[in-house]
Amino acid sequence: MKAIGEHREGTIIKIHVQPKSSRTELAGFFGDAIKLKVQAPPVEGAANAACIQFLAKLFGVAKSKIALTKGKKSREKEFLLLGISKNIVEKILKDKGLSD
Repeated sequence: MKAIGEHREGTIIKIHVQPKSSRTELAGFFGDAIKLKVQAPPVEGAANAACIQFLAKLFGVAKSKIALTKGKKSREKEFLLLGISKNIVEKILKDKGLSD
């Protein structure tokens, strides 16, 4: 998957965020990123926090294992999934119906 890359500390995942959605969920791909709809508005970091909470639950890790590395004030974001291998990330996403 183009949206996923290896990092020495884990895996980088590219996310395109759509804030103020009716529910928080994965919504396929947007270019080279995975589209994530979040209920939270893009105000005072609420959408970023919602992304971290969703990703932590999706990958079964603590929120402290998810770091926003790019795009704090953008819809295009990169998150570092600490201690999670690229293979595991790809498997979980494929199990959720995402594959390219």
